[in-house]
This record gives sequence, C-alpha cells and structure tokens, in this order.
Amino acid sequence: MGTWIINGRVPVRGQNELATRHLFIEDGKIAAIGSDVPDTNGHEVIDAKGKLVSAGFIDMHVHLREPGFEYKETIATGTRSAARGGYTTIACMPNTRPVIDKVETVKYVLDKTETEGIVRVLPYGCISKNQLGRELTDFAALKEAGVVGFTDDGVGVQSAQMMKDAMALAASMNMPVIAHCEDNTLVEGGAVSEGEFARKHGLKGIPNESEAIHVGRDILLAEATGVHYHVCHVSAEQSVRLIRHGKQFGIKVTSEVCPHHLLLSDEDIPGVDDANWKMNPPLRTPKDVEAVIAGLEDGTIDIIVTDHAPHSEEEKARGLQMAPFGIVGFETAFPLLYTKFVRTGRWTLEFLLDRMTSKPAELFGLPWGVLEVGREADLTLVDLDTEKAVEPSEFLSKGRNTPFTGWKLYGWPSLTMVGGKTVWSE
Repeated sequence: MGTWIINGRVPVRGQNELATRHLFIEDGKIAAIGSDVPDTNGHEVIDAKGKLVSAGFIDMHVHLREPGFEYKETIATGTRSAARGGYTTIACMPNTRPVIDKVETVKYVLDKTETEGIVRVLPYGCISKNQLGRELTDFAALKEAGVVGFTDDGVGVQSAQMMKDAMALAASMNMPVIAHCEDNTLVEGGAVSEGEFARKHGLKGIPNESEAIHVGRDILLAEATGVHYHVCHVSAEQSVRLIRHGKQFGIKVTSEVCPHHLLLSDEDIPGVDDANWKMNPPLRTPKDVEAVIAGLEDGTIDIIVTDHAPHSEEEKARGLQMAPFGIVGFETAFPLLYTKFVRTGRWTLEFLLDRMTSKPAELFGLPWGVLEVGREADLTLVDLDTEKAVEPSEFLSKGRNTPFTGWKLYGWPSLTMVGGKTVWSE
C-alpha cells in the first residue's frame, strides 16, 4: 500500500506558477507525479486541498542544544519544531556540552536522533578541541563517524594558522569548513551592532569589521588551500562585498543568511529590556539589510538558514546587555519570507523554495531537496492563503525567544513528511 497526495499545487520550474498535481508515495520514495485524477483504491489518501507541495526544507545551521543544555532544547523538541516549520533535514552545530569534538558525541547525537528525533539530523564536528582554537580535532575520525563538515560555530577561529591548517586538512578529505566569522578583539562586551541604537543606550557596539575581517582572511586561506569554505549567518555589507569578490576570482566560497538579517535592522529594536532582539551576529543597519538581500538575490549569498538558537525565558529576561545571543527560527522562517518577499512581489516562490531546498542540498552534496520521481519523499505541504499571527506560546520548540511575536503572516506549513512517513501535521 502506498500514499496518494491529491490536489496539491507544485511549482512549475521557470514559470513562476503552480500546477495542480497528484503525487504517489511508495516505499519512502516519490513514485509518480501526475495531473490525471488517480485511482486511489487500497491506498492512503492525503487531500492537499490546493496547498503548496514542496520538497522538504533543509536548514544547514541549527542549534539543538543536546547534549548539555536540555533545558533550552532537546533533539526531540528541536526536531518537532523543525518539522512544524516544514524542515525535513537539519544540520546541528557542535557548541553543545560536551562539544561535538569526539566520535562518542557524534554517535550520541545520531543515536538520539534515531530514537527520539523525527527529522534527519546531520551533525557538524568541531574544528578545534573544546572549541578553544588551540588544537585540531581528529577530522578523519569525525568524518568516519558521520559529520558533514567542520565548524567552531559560536566562536570564531582566532588563529589564521589554525584556520589554514584546518582548511588544508578538510580539503584533503573533500569536506567543507563552515566559519563563524568574528574577531574577538573587536566584539568583547558588545551586545548590539555598533551604531545609533548602541550610542543612544550607552551600549558597547559590535562593528561590522568584526565579521568582515575574518571573512576576508578566510577567503584568502580558502584560495590557498582549495577548501570549500562556507560563511555562516552573513550580516554585514562588507562581508557581502568580500564574498562577491571571492566568487568572481573562482574561490570556493559559499554563504548563508538568516531571516532576521533579511527583515530587521538595529532601528527596529524596541529598547534595552527585550533580549529577543539580541542575536549574534547582531541586527545591523538598514544599509546592511539591503546589502544582504541584494547578495542573496544576485547569488553572492547561496542559501537561507535559521540559526535556530533556543534559550530559556529566564535567560532571555536579563535584558540586552546580559542575556545570551540567539533567537528561535524553525517555525517562523518560511511564513516570514513568503509574506515579506514573495507576496510583495520582490521574489518568486521558486526563488525562495530553491534557497531552502535544492540549493542547500547542492551546496553540501545531499541527496534531498528536489521534488521529482525516484527521489526520497521528503515533502512539506504549505497553506499559502491563511493569515495567522506568530504566537510563541504555541511553538513546539522549548524556546520562545523571537522578535516576531504578533506578526501576521501567510505560508504556514500544515504537513511534513520524511521518507514517505508523515512526521507532523496540523
């Protein structure tokens, strides 16, 4: 017995339109996509009722917090939150406790995903032991254990020599290096971006150069080593410029951006008490926002990620200066971008979907993210027509830390399927 998804609307490649199609799922794969009304006798039937049927979303930058910070999030709660947001594959950062710098911790994450997770979880391994930037981890052993790349996300690798050694080693194994770009000497004590808001409230600002200096340095090191170098959560106009320049010279540099850096600037922060507006990198100026949007549109920035970073309400109640950096992102990412960019006509739906499905798959050599016969049935059904407000109390994540509370949005996922199995539905 298989499953029919009938009356779905699927994107027509290159035509910026949706066509009504029926999909047959068998043995975890898409067995047929057609326009003729099927004979569904003897099969399970899901009536999509005109909803969008997309390949499942892929998020290459998330924080699941387990092991060590289970009060913030667990693999169980995080994967449910991801599924509710339409994600079928997510890549988790290694800044847990213990950090993911040993085979045992990789195994822990994969085993836990097997027993308690509901979407695919791809772990990253640390570049340096304990993320201290002093000694490289055992790249070969971590690759063998199942990591999909190396990163010290959460902290920047401060030593250029350490980063060059890491890139050379990763390149020899055909593995990517994913960089959190931050020069510590420029950020210490900073809570928000350097600019008008910081000055007005007497806060130490984090300058754009703190990110861009590492981006520029690492692009040169990537050129020297031939590694696939991927820049995390791009936020600054200077970073976009440097990445664009690197690509023009044929250097293997790719990059990502988060919804909050596409939609918000430091001018939107309501005051010093609300730490739901505190993330790293921080919200920049409107000029930076326009630069990252333009970078995504011209291909300088390749993909969209959430940097889903849950914290407890107690932690986030400490105000901008004292609270930890980070906001949750799984359950609002697609509705935010669909409402603010597709419904307004700036982007096509195909453009947005590509950067959340096929492009991340292509970038990291993953077999998912494409809606076609013979592929794994990782699918997301999305209601494009119903408006709903963002209500953090309804999140499946343990985290409630979002600056988007109350925003009225369209494009809410209503069903998520991984390998032909429905893992979440409204």
